[in-house]
Amino acid sequence: MDYKAIIGFINASFREYSHVKARPKIYAIIETGGKQYKVTEGQNIDVERLDVAEGDSVEIDKVLAVGEGDNVTFGRPVVEGAKVVATATENGRGKKIIVFKFKAKVRYRRKNGHRQNYTRLSIDSIVAPGADNAKPVKKTTRRTKKEETPTDGA
Repeated sequence: MDYKAIIGFINASFREYSHVKARPKIYAIIETGGKQYKVTEGQNIDVERLDVAEGDSVEIDKVLAVGEGDNVTFGRPVVEGAKVVATATENGRGKKIIVFKFKAKVRYRRKNGHRQNYTRLSIDSIVAPGADNAKPVKKTTRRTKKEETPTDGA
């Protein structure tokens, strides 16, 4: 097997498409739960527990920066009109962390465990400031039970 021929073929095929530039992905830096996250569309992130049910959509208005390629917009402190639309896919608890306190020579030992609550978000869209072409968010409604009418049995 001639490896040089294979490598030459691969390089030639890449050269064929070298003029095609990938469109830079739009990204945003958001703040939720006291932490900052850099997100792109289609990404899944774990954030501090939010008060939403699984499957509900979440709009995050605290967008600190929005960028696409070299075009970056920073907010003071937030970008006005920008938002990130996400769907809550899971509410869960993280791995257990063991907190062990120890002091030498005094028989002091304390062992505690901690599991952090989180919400997993799937980023649906990033709406840049002034963009009106955003898809409308599909509102989810819960079905209510129909009221039962008492039947006259007498």
